[in-house]
Amino acid sequence: MLSAIKGVSLIISKSFFPDGVTDFKGHTRAFLKVQDGCNNFCSYCKVPLVRGRSRSKPLEFVIREAKNLAGKGFKEIVLTGICLGAYGKDLGKGSIDLASLIDELEKIKGLLRIRLSSIEAGDITERLISRIAKSGKLCPHLHIPIQSGDNDILKKMKRKYTHESYLALINKIKEKAPEVAITTDCLVGFPGENENNFRNTLSLIKKINPLRVHVFPYSPRQGTLAASWFKMQLPKEILNERIKRLGLLAKGCRLRFQEKFKNKRLPVLFESISKERGGYWEGYTGNYIKVYHKSKKPLKNQLVNIKLK
Repeated sequence: MLSAIKGVSLIISKSFFPDGVTDFKGHTRAFLKVQDGCNNFCSYCKVPLVRGRSRSKPLEFVIREAKNLAGKGFKEIVLTGICLGAYGKDLGKGSIDLASLIDELEKIKGLLRIRLSSIEAGDITERLISRIAKSGKLCPHLHIPIQSGDNDILKKMKRKYTHESYLALINKIKEKAPEVAITTDCLVGFPGENENNFRNTLSLIKKINPLRVHVFPYSPRQGTLAASWFKMQLPKEILNERIKRLGLLAKGCRLRFQEKFKNKRLPVLFESISKERGGYWEGYTGNYIKVYHKSKKPLKNQLVNIKLK
């Protein structure tokens, strides 16, 4: 997710990212970029203009880098990309896709977790849902941007789903993988958004009950279609009020989701001593619930079954 980009240039083709991965010292998770660029051209976003068309890192490069990270002691790898779900679509007919990439990564010794970064609703296939439900390493956590829950606004945004289709997708995922956590992005104050439009967004958020919602205000990006609709932009007071309302709803959703796992034992990958709570270690479950656990033993980079309280 790129929330702010300065400057714009039309890129017809661009070489891929350099080989190699940054060594994230002091962390248990490493971020491995496997895709760049985007073909979607949403009306508010300039990423395709700045980053070019979608392109995937060849499978052999990804596997080599992942093995290198696992060899350095990283227990979890987060696959990243501007449009992660498009992985493999540019590599030729009958080539690999994201689900196939996950299958290959699961074979790597020492790698305990594979987590996906942001993925578009339209890129979530039956094969991918099956991996989430059955995989021993793929984390049951999907970050699927909503941006809006109103069909008129979604159409103006040039998003490729509706309120109803997004909800149906989430219900299908949860049916196959009940422990899955959904996190999402929501853009508030898109030009012309009225109270009814916004209420439809609140309605969709409530229905899907996400673990987390990244709420951000609309701001015009030079060179995008939506930037030309400046006369339809919302007053700052309305924008701030809607952000507050959505934030309160999101907090309630998070608490309800976490409550479902109270008194259950889940594997937690611990990352560090908590700066907020002395004597406690902090880490995350596979479905991205943050956990604090008091222990005198060093737990960094350890995967431990913990009873959630």
